[in-house]
Amino acid sequence: MLARYVFALTPCTALPAFAETLATGAESKAAIAGNTVQGAMTGSDAYTEFYAEDCTIKGNDHVANGTIDGDKMCFAYDKPDAECWGASLQGDMIMWKKDGKDDGMGTVLKGNPNKF
Repeated sequence: MLARYVFALTPCTALPAFAETLATGAESKAAIAGNTVQGAMTGSDAYTEFYAEDCTIKGNDHVANGTIDGDKMCFAYDKPDAECWGASLQGDMIMWKKDGKDDGMGTVLKGNPNKF
């Protein structure tokens, strides 16, 4: 039986220390393209998504589009306008940054283990 882990971030949760330097768009894409990211955004539920090489994002119950805009990764889910985040990378961990603040984190899993 597979264990399921849910990571919830609240204002009281201490996030791990990451480098303050944001990854370039190319570095961010290289880290997640063809891989799955599992984590949580501040103030929302956990997520697990596969990021295809063509920037298509696939989750358990959704498909979305991703783009790179300079050094930010942008994601268009159910809204016409994409939301963009910078990323700090440390090993297999990614910290999503928005408006200069930590806004979520995740772990990069090799490939598409959930077969999205």
